[in-house]
Amino acid sequence: MNNYAIICLDNNPISVEQYQHELTPFTGLFDLYCVDSISDAQYTLDFIHERSQIVALVIACHHDALDGADFLIQLDKQPHTQNARKVLISAGKDIQVILSAVNEGRLDYALTKPLPDQILYQTAYKELTHFILDAESDNLLDYSQVLDQKRLLRAHVDNSMRHFRQGFIDDYHQMSDTELAEKVIILLYAFFKQKDETHACRTYSPNHLLTREGEENQFLWFITQGEVALFKQDELGHKREVVRHQKGNLVGGMSFVTGEPSFSTAVTLTKTHVIKLDREVFTQVMHSDSQLLPLFTNLLLRHFNRRLQRSITTKLELQKTLESLEATQQQLVERERLAVLGQLVAGVAHELNNPVAAILRGAETLTEQIEWVFKAHTPALSEQATTLLHRAMTVSPLSTSEERQRVKMLEHQLPDRSLTKKLVKLQLDHDHDLIEQLKLEKTAARTYVDQLEHYMKTGNALRSVLVCANRITDMVKGLKSYARADDEHYLPVNIHEGLEDTLVIFENRLKRHQVIKEYAATAMVDGQPTALQQVWVNLLSNALDALPEQNGKIEIHTRQVEYQQRAYLCVTVSDNGTGIPAELQDRIFELNFTTKKEGNFGLGIGLSVCQQIIQQHQGWIQLNSQVGEGTTIDVYLPLAQSGIDKHMQS
Repeated sequence: MNNYAIICLDNNPISVEQYQHELTPFTGLFDLYCVDSISDAQYTLDFIHERSQIVALVIACHHDALDGADFLIQLDKQPHTQNARKVLISAGKDIQVILSAVNEGRLDYALTKPLPDQILYQTAYKELTHFILDAESDNLLDYSQVLDQKRLLRAHVDNSMRHFRQGFIDDYHQMSDTELAEKVIILLYAFFKQKDETHACRTYSPNHLLTREGEENQFLWFITQGEVALFKQDELGHKREVVRHQKGNLVGGMSFVTGEPSFSTAVTLTKTHVIKLDREVFTQVMHSDSQLLPLFTNLLLRHFNRRLQRSITTKLELQKTLESLEATQQQLVERERLAVLGQLVAGVAHELNNPVAAILRGAETLTEQIEWVFKAHTPALSEQATTLLHRAMTVSPLSTSEERQRVKMLEHQLPDRSLTKKLVKLQLDHDHDLIEQLKLEKTAARTYVDQLEHYMKTGNALRSVLVCANRITDMVKGLKSYARADDEHYLPVNIHEGLEDTLVIFENRLKRHQVIKEYAATAMVDGQPTALQQVWVNLLSNALDALPEQNGKIEIHTRQVEYQQRAYLCVTVSDNGTGIPAELQDRIFELNFTTKKEGNFGLGIGLSVCQQIIQQHQGWIQLNSQVGEGTTIDVYLPLAQSGIDKHMQS
């Protein structure tokens, strides 16, 4: 006779047969009674009570001819059955009855016919486990073979710790790890000296595998002598040693207790003596000596505490390292930005000399020519002089080759070569009336041409001043854009404007080379203008450094692309320079790596920092380079939502 009983109430023989079949696994620890009426059920309850058994689980069917719901509710009124777990099996029609039983708290579970295979077994498994956890305190492990082993084992450990709490707190916490481990070793060896059917006391040679990371572990190893290393696999598949265990340490403790896969791979480093325990042997050992359980529990908790401390310490160290790296990265970007800014200031100051000198020369010319214009201006000069002044201000000067060609064509009409050159410079070589006057009235016509030349010089001087002023404006704009303080806020950024500002910065170096630009219709992204400007400066600086002395070419293209249902702007910077060898391309994004020769300082901040900036903007960089052919770098940045073409949104 068992201490506990299960009652099944159902008048359907087929159902009863199913109940008996699925509940058979529990009959070794629970007596099973099957009845087909309420009266037989009540008789069975009285019989169980007389035998001093306790009802653990009652399963009752409910339909028109059998009021199983009321039977379960009445169990609460009897002291010896009110703690029993109650499961109602319904035909699915009496929903109101089921809800009433549930709301009154007199029903633990409800099933509906037809019952799927094993559903009754699974329900009984859970409910009996729940009952035993409430009813038993000392013999939980006796039921762990047929019920929820993990829950029962945890409850058993908790109960045992509460049972031995006074001695645990007063005596064992004052022991050192060494003293505690030595005492446990003595008690374990004393137990296995009398009985060791599983050969728990073992000796392993070096490099013996105890646990494997990610695999199930059924054992707990207690090291009594020797050394064991734990290895963890990183994201690249390399095994890294994380900790070493020696005498008194436990291996596989967490996975043994929780049933989870092993956290690490454990390998012996030396000849190692261990005590190997499976769950059954562990239960026997812990029950063998009332002193062993609190000792071993204390040791196990210390093991878990050490592991937790290592985990917290590692996390704190990683957090400090991450914060340090972030600070270092920010300092690197700022330092490089200031270094580049210094270079830019020096370069722009040098570049300003040319336009400023040209403005000064234009101002002197204007001073001279305007004075003459005001003195010599006559109505006869008014119309043609005004036209010539505007033409000189707006029309580009003739090239040398074109000028020679037009002089040569006019020489057969006007033998005077100096006069012919003046007409061509004034672009009056197609004015046939003026040419005829020069042939007939040489002195007066020459004087007229000389007067027109003053207007042309005035217009050219004005044009020079305007062009140089615009040049200075563009240079200052580019410098201000780069030097703007980085407030870390993300703003709408026009990538094309940033590229143009960067081209202005390098205009003097670009004069010797060909620049091809092809821009997409939209180029708005959300980002940090200064950080992105650093990227374009670096890419163009690297491209310029790689170009040959002659026939260099840089191409800048932007286009919209879609990747994983998101719109991106792809900025491509290509050059026909020296290219990067294949063996260096894998290192091109390493911190402080450069392909420039020693002493050749460029304006770039380094591709590693560029990559970090682009990644912060949720983008990425791709590089393609062939030695002797050139390098192409593609930068992908997510487009601002407002800047995405409608056809890409659909």
